[in-house]
This record gives sequence, C-alpha cells and structure tokens, in this order.
Amino acid sequence: MNSSYILPMVAALLGITTLVSCANQPAIDVAVSKRAAECMARAMYFESVQSSRDGMIAVGSVVMNRVESDAYPDTVCGVVSQPGQFAPGIMTGRMSSRSLHMVREAAISVLSGERHPDIAEAEFFHAANYHAGYNNMHYVLVAGGNAFYEKRPPELVTQPSTPRPTETQLR
Repeated sequence: MNSSYILPMVAALLGITTLVSCANQPAIDVAVSKRAAECMARAMYFESVQSSRDGMIAVGSVVMNRVESDAYPDTVCGVVSQPGQFAPGIMTGRMSSRSLHMVREAAISVLSGERHPDIAEAEFFHAANYHAGYNNMHYVLVAGGNAFYEKRPPELVTQPSTPRPTETQLR
C-alpha cells in the first residue's frame, strides 16, 4: 500500500471513531443550560457577590436543594425567580463586576454537580447578621456573609444559633 494513503485513512478512522463515541453521549439542550447558568449566576451574584467562592457555592447548593425538593419549582430559574425568596431584582438587575467571571464559573460548577460539603439539606439562608426569633432553624453553615439553615421540628434542632463563619476555600 502506498504510504501517501495511510495518513488520510488513519484520519478517517479517527473521525469515525469520534462520531461513534459522540453518538453515545446524551444530547444537551444548550438553550436550557445557558438559561439555568444565567439564573444560577444571578442568584450567586445578588446573594453573595461580595463573598468568597464558598459563599457562592453555598448559595448555589441551596438553590439546587430547592430544585430537588417537591416544595419548590423543579428548575433553577423557577426557584430563583420565586417572588420574595431571593434578593429584590434578582432576575432584572444589572450584573457588573470584576468578579462576574468567578460567579459564572461557580454557577457552572454547581450545575455540574459541585455542592458545598456543609450545606447538606439546607434550603434556606439569610444575612449572617440577621437574628430570627424562630425555634425551628437548625443552622449548618455561615459563609460569605450568609447563615444557612434547615427548618426542623424544634425538638430536632441541635444548632439553634449561627455557628462561627467558616471559609473552606473550595477549589
């Protein structure tokens, strides 16, 4: 066989192999993914932009806990745009910051499966300096200026006050 035919044949075989392996991958709806990433970035930006990556990942983890719960909408945008649940103007406010790249990276990371290790089942948070008078708030984390908590029956609350702030320096 002439050696001038070998290189094109190898390239063709590699191309076919690549196409076959791509056929085994699930299709991704890019428009939905972009929209979810935008909504997640907005939640992180408006709730924790002045925070560390820990704070942003914690906010994103709460959003995903709500998406997975039957009590909330089953999409990121549905959860983030619920009236009265997140910062005013979250879906319409202008995002402009030097940290926007970091916010978008963190949003994609959470949508790809990263979770803050201390959030567990928490579906709620408030500013860390806010003190609520309820007896059903089980705090799990303070990070990025927010206190994260689970709602539990009062007899199951073992951490009724906000713990010391922690920053684990995720990635």
